[in-house]
Amino acid sequence: MLKLNARKLRSPKKSPRKKSRSLRNIFRLITRRLRFFRRKHGLNQFLLKKKRPTVLYRSFRCKYKGYSGEQLSWLQVVSRLIGSVLPAILPWALLYGGYALLVSITHHFHAEFISKLISDSKVLPNVVLSFNIILSVLLVFRTNSAHDRFWEGRKLWGALVNTVRNLARDIWIVIEERCPENRVEKEATLRLVVAFAFAMKLQLRREAVNDELVPLMSSLQYSRLRDSNHPPLEIAFWIGHYLQNEYARGTVNVYQLNTLQKLVDDLVDILGGCERILKTPAPILYVILLKILLLNYFAILPWALVDGLTWWTAPIMTFVALVLLSIDEVGAEIEEPFGHDPNDLPLDLICNTMLNNVNDLIAIAPCTQYYSSRLG
Repeated sequence: MLKLNARKLRSPKKSPRKKSRSLRNIFRLITRRLRFFRRKHGLNQFLLKKKRPTVLYRSFRCKYKGYSGEQLSWLQVVSRLIGSVLPAILPWALLYGGYALLVSITHHFHAEFISKLISDSKVLPNVVLSFNIILSVLLVFRTNSAHDRFWEGRKLWGALVNTVRNLARDIWIVIEERCPENRVEKEATLRLVVAFAFAMKLQLRREAVNDELVPLMSSLQYSRLRDSNHPPLEIAFWIGHYLQNEYARGTVNVYQLNTLQKLVDDLVDILGGCERILKTPAPILYVILLKILLLNYFAILPWALVDGLTWWTAPIMTFVALVLLSIDEVGAEIEEPFGHDPNDLPLDLICNTMLNNVNDLIAIAPCTQYYSSRLG
């Protein structure tokens, strides 16, 4: 009887197990619901949709896609952008790191003498501090001036896109068609407007006329363009000559002619603005002075760091050299924004955008007087 009573007294202790089992059942139910939701709706896509307005458009991948039109992962974007700068500065950074290693070795064998020399003389810390201030100001000025040139070039190419669209639209709408040959001439002129942008891109990159211009003009015009000293100006002359002939034939009035010729003048003005950026580089003396200051700074800095960092002087020095030299190299790269470097302006994408705009205009534009009368 005592044993039975003891078992009855112990029986209420089984309730915590029931509670734990109920908690496990609830947890399993929740996990099943989550799995069902993921299978039905796609949890990853749901989260991406929630992140898209705030996070996804600010990522490296989306920004670079909007800039260059290429779909790359964030790692590929970083490697491509840094890869254009790193090969030019890495040998110099390693050289300065090796110099810092020699300073560490010298300090290892003559530690007391070098420590006493640095502690007794207050010149070296003051010199390093002065270099820090001077180089900071010069590198900021260098980067800002290079970015101003880059941004001015981007504004000029943005103005080129708008001018090409306006000129193509006005030519297509304003100039009257009286026979099928007029439509063929208009389409050829619209392609010449786009050919101006492609020729301008090649001119700024100091490249010869290539096959990009073949679909945009006749074979005779292409052969003449290859022998021209300035292809964009030659194309602008052809466009202006076409407009003047249309005025002589009476398909446009004098006010419309002035408006169209003003747009052609705007094309030439934009070309001149880009050539001004291209042919007016940063003062060479300023660049040389900055290089000399960086060289002297890297020669003095290890002696100021070696007493506290000892063998860490070389890697710290290599890192500092990479940072400062990369800032200088980025400034040197973007101050001429019309090249093929990943950090330059995406001129190929901009030209293809204008080509697609004009092709769409030719394909979907409504027919003018000649074709409307034929349909009527």
